[in-house]
Amino acid sequence: MARRRGVMSDHLKEELAKELGFYDTVQREGWGGIKARDAGNMVKRAVEIAERQLTEQKH
Repeated sequence: MARRRGVMSDHLKEELAKELGFYDTVQREGWGGIKARDAGNMVKRAVEIAERQLTEQKH
């Protein structure tokens, strides 16, 4: 099975991991070391940011 290309930039993922408090795990173990809950929270936060940016563009 082919690996899918990531949608989020590495910089955004790192910033979100820092904001959510698990960047130390990423540094020690890589992205595969984070909990599913943390990954879900990261995606949720990225969606919130994207929605806010779209709303701001409309105004």
